[in-house]
Amino acid sequence: MAFARVPEGKTVKNRLHLDVNPVDREQDEEVHRLLELGVRHAGLGQGDASWVVLLDPEGLPHM
Repeated sequence: MAFARVPEGKTVKNRLHLDVNPVDREQDEEVHRLLELGVRHAGLGQGDASWVVLLDPEGLPHM
């Protein structure tokens, strides 16, 4: 896990952004596993990007 400093000051609650990169299965298998656990596709229109944006079970976006 890496933490990055940003120049902007804090204005809202802390947010956590996770990049998941499975090493024991393909991306589509991991996305399917996460969907089974309750996440949802965010549908942000990322086009041909190699990543998938998901929402946690409470509806908050995870990219």
